Amino acid sequence: MTDIVTITPSPAVDLSTAVDKIVPVAKMRGRTQRRDPGGGGINVARVIKRLGGDARAIYPVGGPIGTLLRQLLDAEGVASHTWTIAGETRENFFVDEISAGQQYRFILPGPRLSEAEWKQCLKLVAEIEPFPQFLVASGSLPDGVPNDFYARLARIAKQRGAKIILDTSGPSLAAAAAEGVDLIKPNLREMRELTGSEPADAYAWELAAMELVETGKADVVALTMAHLGAALVTRGEVLRAPPIPITPRSAVGAGDSFLAALVWQLACGASRTDAFRLAVAAGAAALLHPGTELCRVDDVMRLADQVTIETV
Repeated sequence: MTDIVTITPSPAVDLSTAVDKIVPVAKMRGRTQRRDPGGGGINVARVIKRLGGDARAIYPVGGPIGTLLRQLLDAEGVASHTWTIAGETRENFFVDEISAGQQYRFILPGPRLSEAEWKQCLKLVAEIEPFPQFLVASGSLPDGVPNDFYARLARIAKQRGAKIILDTSGPSLAAAAAEGVDLIKPNLREMRELTGSEPADAYAWELAAMELVETGKADVVALTMAHLGAALVTRGEVLRAPPIPITPRSAVGAGDSFLAALVWQLACGASRTDAFRLAVAAGAAALLHPGTELCRVDDVMRLADQVTIETV
């Protein structure tokens, strides 16, 4: 068993295309067609695989789209551990408008999970042998799943001596933070929801993250701040990285790519500084290509040399 297992309660198949211009009523013929596995933890596992690591993805599957999702991950060499649900795995739809250089993202509703179905996930995780060093839980929760689902996963991780890494938002993030986790990766919106504050600059956001650390909600806060860059906040130390000057073409998967590189490097025994450097590069690399491609390894390694890290 790998040292990294990802959990995605609400996976998807992401379909992307590009059109010249988006207009009402008229038929808009796509220039391209691409299908990728999607969902936070699934994307993390995909990027770890690309970077040379190994991660097993746990996620539910339902109907023909669920079968396709598993096939797409198999094609990328990502190991899966799935369980069957009654509902159909969801699809998402992404359209790049070439003339305006804009991307439109349509996130479709997923299936509702019964109590037996979401408890099956907890059972699968609890029974992993040997247990991984890192559990990465990522993405929104499907309808029917309680807000404390990730908090329950955190308890399992603590009981088994593993680190729990969390990337989610809203009430599920708040419940897990109240339980206490090893690392969270919020963006500015998610931090705003979690703390109820609206800091004016990067330094103030970092102070808000430090408060989460000091109060035991997370040992590490990996904060992605868009145009303000990113910060890695631990007890007594703040690492800050200004944004890399690039021209973004897509917003899909940047946070997942960031988290994947960070966790993979930490699992390899890298220092926090080196892990943070590669994470910033991977997040930026995911922005360079349209559609749902995520980051490319050559872009990650090239951009890593451009990352500047300051100790605040």
